[in-house]
Amino acid sequence: MRSYLFFLIAIAGMILLVSWDHITENQIKRAEWLLGTWENKTTRGSVYETWKKISDTEFFGHSYTLQGKDTLFFENIELIQDMDSLFFIPTVNNQNQGMPVQFALIAMTDTSMLFRQPYHDFPQMIRYVRITKDSLEAFISGIQNGEERSIVFPMKRVH
Repeated sequence: MRSYLFFLIAIAGMILLVSWDHITENQIKRAEWLLGTWENKTTRGSVYETWKKISDTEFFGHSYTLQGKDTLFFENIELIQDMDSLFFIPTVNNQNQGMPVQFALIAMTDTSMLFRQPYHDFPQMIRYVRITKDSLEAFISGIQNGEERSIVFPMKRVH
């Protein structure tokens, strides 16, 4: 009876490990809906965000605003699967001395991702929500100058 119980516990443990490995290795795979080029048209120009798959553990993106032929804002973004964690890592020109800021995934579904970096000035939270195959909303939020602030970027797929 004792060896039977040990056997059941060992099997349950292996199932949990395999399940955990499956969950963690597929975090970035579950984010593949983000791949492509997205546009948010504003009165100041169009905001574009383009994502490409670099490897099974890394996506690379860049975001910029075009007004006519002028680039008004630019950032590079990495989405990196590191073991059991997924990180959103933007590097923004003229911010943070040009150094990347690492946001950790804190919640994920098949249609949304929420990243947090509580020590960043603003934003502290970044969230993506897939609305349809060809539309999403990106949110940045947190405390800025002592006040709660949130900005929404509705985007349509262009490629």
